[in-house]
Amino acid sequence: MNAMKPLLRSLFIPTMLFLGACGCCEKVVAPPPAAPPPPPAPVIVLPGLGDVFYDFDRSELREEAVVQLKTNANWMAANAARNVIIEGHCDERGTSEYNLALGQRRANSARDYVINLGVDAARLKTVSYGEEKPFVLGHTEEAWAQNRRAHFVAE
Repeated sequence: MNAMKPLLRSLFIPTMLFLGACGCCEKVVAPPPAAPPPPPAPVIVLPGLGDVFYDFDRSELREEAVVQLKTNANWMAANAARNVIIEGHCDERGTSEYNLALGQRRANSARDYVINLGVDAARLKTVSYGEEKPFVLGHTEEAWAQNRRAHFVAE
């Protein structure tokens, strides 16, 4: 083995020069530029969940409420992994107990309608806040009209 060391050393440098010389005559070709990334997929923007408004002392759905509930049902169909809480709200008139019951009837009427549109009932919860969480503060018909609602919250 010791006799081979001088032979290996004497061959090492010429071999390295030979290998280096072989590579220097070739032209360096740059790789082609990377392809641009594909354009992003189009984003389909669906209207979000909206509130449904009610007449004074009523839990029956108005015509514009039905339109909003259809929009909400479409959103829920497009977001099948999300559950929704439907909150029933009232204006400040009436007793707390009465308003809690009316808020529950409002939440239930909205829930029943979207279930009839095909939304799975297991994805929906209802709660009544009565007059406890007003959307608009004030003691006018305009403020009260905005507080009589079923509010949809995505979980």
